[in-house]
Amino acid sequence: MVNALVLYHSQEYGHTAAMARAVADGLKEGGCTVEMFNTNDGRFEVSTLAKYQVVAIGSPDYYSYIAGGLKTFLDDLYIAVVRKQMQGLRGKAYVLFYSHGGGGRVREVMLKLFTYIGHMVGEPVGAFGQPDARTLEQCRALGKKLAQAMT
Repeated sequence: MVNALVLYHSQEYGHTAAMARAVADGLKEGGCTVEMFNTNDGRFEVSTLAKYQVVAIGSPDYYSYIAGGLKTFLDDLYIAVVRKQMQGLRGKAYVLFYSHGGGGRVREVMLKLFTYIGHMVGEPVGAFGQPDARTLEQCRALGKKLAQAMT
């Protein structure tokens, strides 16, 4: 069975969390075992990334940039890889999703930053404010597509 991680940041309004749950549903429909981690609740231990074959990453748009917890994750990942401390941290299939209050410039930032993880599957899904039913369905489909990339 494919192990999937949904790594995201969500706090005040829960828009990104709603999208994360929809992506997780799609991954489960695709046959994956799914674990979710909200970086608002703490620091993700980068060494555990090795146990996942696929990763879904979601962020709100904070001043046209990703949330701080996700930036910390990328910093930790980079340090671990450079120091050759851990195997299996790169070369993963991943998808991206984001929420924003206007502009959505975080999309371009995410497209650049997360390439370090591996290869992206599909196109990022974005939501302006609270995700509507159509956006949540796109998130489910994105999760399913990510699951199918490993089968």
